[in-house]
Amino acid sequence: MSLTDRAAAARPLTSGRIGRGGPAAGRDDLRIFLVAGEHSGDALGGKLMTALTALCKGRIHYLGVGGEQMERAGLASQFPLSDVAVMGPLSILPRLPRILSRVYRTVDAAVAAEPDAVVIIDAPEFTHPIAKRIRKRAPSIPIIDYVSPSVWAWRPGRARKMRPYVDHVMGLLPFEPAAHGRLGGPPCTYVGHPLIEKLDWMQDLDASVLARRLQLDPARPVLVVLPGSRTSEVSRLMQPFGAAIELLHARRLHPQVIIPAVAHVRGMIEEGMQSWREKAHIVEGEDDKFHAFKLAHAALAASGTVTLELALAGTPMVVAYKVDAVAARLRFLLKVPSVVLANLVLEENAFPEYLQEECTPKNLANALEPLLRDTPESRAQLASLARIPHRMQLDHGTPSDAAAEIVLDYATRGRRMD
Repeated sequence: MSLTDRAAAARPLTSGRIGRGGPAAGRDDLRIFLVAGEHSGDALGGKLMTALTALCKGRIHYLGVGGEQMERAGLASQFPLSDVAVMGPLSILPRLPRILSRVYRTVDAAVAAEPDAVVIIDAPEFTHPIAKRIRKRAPSIPIIDYVSPSVWAWRPGRARKMRPYVDHVMGLLPFEPAAHGRLGGPPCTYVGHPLIEKLDWMQDLDASVLARRLQLDPARPVLVVLPGSRTSEVSRLMQPFGAAIELLHARRLHPQVIIPAVAHVRGMIEEGMQSWREKAHIVEGEDDKFHAFKLAHAALAASGTVTLELALAGTPMVVAYKVDAVAARLRFLLKVPSVVLANLVLEENAFPEYLQEECTPKNLANALEPLLRDTPESRAQLASLARIPHRMQLDHGTPSDAAAEIVLDYATRGRRMD
């Protein structure tokens, strides 16, 4: 059945209810309940809602929890997203009573709304307890999880535990459907990472504007340095990153360093590079960040989503990470051959990574040096980078379109059977 047919199937309904605890029939529109728990989920939710509205030609209503982008797309949030958008146990504990009350309030609202489908978006510590309780109280409401938890990296048993309360997972990474299949998780479909929507834009970027503004010397290599967006990351990585750059200077490479920074850690970065021989150029904003990627011969990056950004921009990279002593002792829980998302997408360790005690200035400088010249190492990385967009592309449409198709399918199944 086509998307148009499924949207049409949502309209002519008979009276009554679809199963125990299911959505109410007798109305001529779709009702979707969405729950986001942080700002990245709000961005995904807003795009998903826009795609759903287009497919259903406006015959759709939204309820649930979200932020500004979801509200702009038509959601009246049950409460401000800031009530629950906290990270880390030290931040969560003082707000735990409020967060728990928001969980129960959201469950009550979802059950009362009798939606055609529930979509939980990322933030599993907040959204999954809600999904479990909705399933218990209204078992026939379909529940779709938009963004898979990292079951492929650690705590793989979570995949199987999700099956009783999640009907379908919409994965952002191409290897996630196979991971859920292997681990006994719910059905999972790769819907595409939001970054692939920027591919054409990245290819058309004119980085010369940034080069002129920063007065870069075309005879010297450019190194992009990304010490992270969290204060804990920046505090642990600025010293080894700076010392590695010093070693590159000692080897007569003299890289010009650009640091794309988010505003809340810029001060820490500026303080951390006080002892550097040559101050880095700090830039802010998405446009300047991707311009810097395009200018760079190589990047030195903290592990995270930024490795996918670098990969799709075609920037060779060395990846590093350091965590606190307690977290370091839990490394045995990791179940993946690499922490670099770009490596996992490729299914090979094309991009070197240095974690904890291996994150030393010498190791980082040794790995970066050949990338700043025309060498077999740099050419090998460029060849690997060229394969990543193909691995992540969809056959057609955008990630939001693919996600909307799955949500619409689940939301209209009961109505088609009625």
